[in-house]
Amino acid sequence: MEVANPLKRKRDDVVPPDDSQVDLSILEAVEKSQNAVEVLDLRTLKRLVFSFERRLKENIEARLKYPDQPERFADSEVELHEELEKLKILAGAPELYPELVNLNAIPSILNLLSHENTDIAIDVVHLLEDLTDEDVLEDNDEPARILVDSLIENNVLELLVQNLQRLSDKDPDEMSAVYNTLASIENMIEVKPAVAELVCERTKLLRWLLGKIKVREFDSNKQYASEILAILLQNSTANQKRLGQMNGVDVVLQAVAMYKSKDPKTSDEEEMLENLFDCLCCLLMPLENKERFVKAEGVELMIIIMKQKKSAYASAIRALDFSMTKYPPACERFVDVLGLKTAFAAFMGKIPMSKKNKKERYQEELEERLVSLIASLFGGILRGSRRERLLSKFVENECEKIDRLMELYIRYSDRVKAETQRLEQLELDDLEMDEEEKYNRKLESGLYTLQQLITVILGHVWCSEHSQMRARIELLLKQQKLTKKDIKDILQEYHDNIGDLDGPEEKERAQTRIQKIISAF
Repeated sequence: MEVANPLKRKRDDVVPPDDSQVDLSILEAVEKSQNAVEVLDLRTLKRLVFSFERRLKENIEARLKYPDQPERFADSEVELHEELEKLKILAGAPELYPELVNLNAIPSILNLLSHENTDIAIDVVHLLEDLTDEDVLEDNDEPARILVDSLIENNVLELLVQNLQRLSDKDPDEMSAVYNTLASIENMIEVKPAVAELVCERTKLLRWLLGKIKVREFDSNKQYASEILAILLQNSTANQKRLGQMNGVDVVLQAVAMYKSKDPKTSDEEEMLENLFDCLCCLLMPLENKERFVKAEGVELMIIIMKQKKSAYASAIRALDFSMTKYPPACERFVDVLGLKTAFAAFMGKIPMSKKNKKERYQEELEERLVSLIASLFGGILRGSRRERLLSKFVENECEKIDRLMELYIRYSDRVKAETQRLEQLELDDLEMDEEEKYNRKLESGLYTLQQLITVILGHVWCSEHSQMRARIELLLKQQKLTKKDIKDILQEYHDNIGDLDGPEEKERAQTRIQKIISAF
């Protein structure tokens, strides 16, 4: 039989109160407490900080006085917890952060991350996450910078990561604190990007993150760890090299290998897998990590993932593209382990179908990656039997790969023409652009793929002096009312705009290679 909740009576049952039986002072106090909204000003801030410092002092004294009698300092711990909870209100007034720093409250708050009671350290983690929250700091750049600078000066990174290592994923509260620790670090990077390298220099966060992505079971913290790792690697060569030296390439490969023959079960798990591939691609920027990737049989793993045709298919192609860019040993390994058949099947459009890859942009990105990969193969394998095997792909099935290449060439050419006309119209509308800006606009429209990749591949095929392939290229150009001069003009523009990002010697070598192709037409 269901017992009625005495607090939930119907409106009709409510008896009007008898004034003689009600203590009006109690009603007045309740009304005041409901209407009272704490005004966040300097005075309130000082009162909160003073109250927190007092409770902190009491807790320290109680623990020193009764170290072996927890019941004697338990009350002071509860009071300290309540004070930390009250400080969260400051997230509603980020303009007061400089005053919080001036009151020298930051060292006291951060020292509690080493408190013997993990719950108190967890309170501080939640407080930091609230204070540095992206939505809170929006439009408050200067207060945010002052707060983050003070946190860094007072060793927040070291203390957060030390505390992280004592938290367990088996306890829900501690699991939540792990998440909020990572969130606080991400928030600080958002305010001060240099934190991404600082946290890796000063702490063992990278090693902790590697340990987290090694775990086979999926949870929200593993997902977040993969995201933070990707953020740390994104724009930092130092972090990419550091993680490479810590066996990071191998660990990330093991993490993605779990999905070589199965798909993620949820959208969150799918996002984690994409994060892991982002990490892998960032790791593959420095040359020494490309070497580690080849040594750890990363090329073979990516080909297996492509053959299995699971959701990581496109990500595997992206990783291969990164590994082979300006690194001939990866290109050679790719040919040796029979990767050409798998790559060219994808190049011809034989890609696994799903909801995701029905989207036009997904297919375009895949095409660009595959074209980039093939261009890298031509750039990395200059002679010998491997070169012959690569070129033979363009002869088989009546030169169907050349047909496909020309199809892409025409599509990107049309896009470039449309962009050129648009830029000319903008100039007529008095929006002046120099040649470099015009060139960059064309790159964005797809000319990057067209120039650097498709025409370079056509050039390599032409330079083979294979009569059947040359005849096919000439026929297709004629059908489109184009000539070899059109190809040469695009290659010349590419030649003239090669930058010296990799140094003047590499620029000269690249220009010489392109000039050789131009001369062959």
